[in-house]
Amino acid sequence: MTSKQISRRIAAVKTADAINAIEGVPVSNYARMLSRSWARGELSGEQMKSALLASHRKMAEQVQRHG
Repeated sequence: MTSKQISRRIAAVKTADAINAIEGVPVSNYARMLSRSWARGELSGEQMKSALLASHRKMAEQVQRHG
């Protein structure tokens, strides 16, 4: 991956985070960490998506057990 591609990905992540902030949608620290890893080419988009889905499923299970 070139530095230009990494720069573009970093810009995309910052834009997505800004849009979420404007819309009032919080971005978890875990999602931010995954986004940074994706931007650097350490994770594929599919790996990031899978990790987020697994995290959200785990949170949903915890809420169901305690709610």
